[in-house]
Amino acid sequence: MNDGIKKIELSRLREETPRLFAGDSVSLTGTIYTARDAAHKRITEMLDRGEAPPFDISGAVIYYAGPTPARPGQIIGSLGPTTSGRMDPYSERFLSMGLSGMIGKGDRREDVCRAIEEHGAVYFIATGGAGALLSRCVRSCEVIAFDDLGCESVKRLYVENFPAIVAIDAHGGNIYKTGREKYREALSRL
Repeated sequence: MNDGIKKIELSRLREETPRLFAGDSVSLTGTIYTARDAAHKRITEMLDRGEAPPFDISGAVIYYAGPTPARPGQIIGSLGPTTSGRMDPYSERFLSMGLSGMIGKGDRREDVCRAIEEHGAVYFIATGGAGALLSRCVRSCEVIAFDDLGCESVKRLYVENFPAIVAIDAHGGNIYKTGREKYREALSRL
């Protein structure tokens, strides 16, 4: 049975990226790193000083999330996406270092969209407001950097069947552009 959802093993994302198109529903399995704007700023400062980042950016997938603390018996708390635009000032640099994918919510700046295409990466969106459900996909969680940032520390997560949608693909496809065009067309027919 084909349910229309593409199953993606994140360790092979670079190989899969040419077959991903804006609007595709995906199920992600593998390692992702959580990092929001404060962590991006610190990582950039480390790079500026010539220091190694807390994880290998090449081939990585960063989820723009600051999970809430886990309750007893849980691996992680609520894991909803944050607005991706706050990471736009850092994204081109990370993409030029080989970042394979990003997960968040909301549209991206035009220069980031071009960099996604130029570097053969992909931008996924996760459903906002569904953080408690998304946390059920997490099989392990480890803080690997900036513990002082609390929920915004950098974490290495292993996820299974994490649901997302390809928002911006490596071919220049962008659901935010096509969606707006379809909406304008629909309005013009009213």
